[in-house]
Amino acid sequence: MSATRDKAQLMSASEIDRTLVRLAHEILEKTTDLTQLAFLGIKRRGVPIAQRLASKIEALENLKIPVGVLDIHLYRDDLSTVGPKPVVSGTQIEFEVTGKDIVLMDDVLYTGRTIRAALDALFELGRPARVQLLVLIDRGHRELPIEAQYVGRKVPTSSREIIEVKFAEVDETEKVLLVERIG
Repeated sequence: MSATRDKAQLMSASEIDRTLVRLAHEILEKTTDLTQLAFLGIKRRGVPIAQRLASKIEALENLKIPVGVLDIHLYRDDLSTVGPKPVVSGTQIEFEVTGKDIVLMDDVLYTGRTIRAALDALFELGRPARVQLLVLIDRGHRELPIEAQYVGRKVPTSSREIIEVKFAEVDETEKVLLVERIG
């Protein structure tokens, strides 16, 4: 693994929160039946996004949105590059996905391969009425025809740059960084 150096902080904790408030309002504006809405966070950093957005919508609409955790490790097409045996920490969905209006959530949209794996995992669980994608950061460089309906921020990057999203729930700090590979 090559070393990296920080180039810039793209978002602070307060900027992340303001972005999530905006995204919650966008979801509410584009959803006709909130009772059919459910959120799935892609394990790891998609989960805090889903949980936070569900809390924001509950505060606005006094309606609890079901939130699930989607583990995609067994569905990735790059298993040989992530290790000989994937660590499966488990999908946790306590609602029926069939017929639901699912918003799939992740921190960064890059090539689209993570989302393809997530769709494979999701459709093994049932057939949702609709699936939409929400990402905090869209950095471009797509390899698959995948597009997010809800985007926190678009950040054009070079192939040497990486977006690192840090959430308090996972990383004990809260920020979005642009880092660059060196060496």
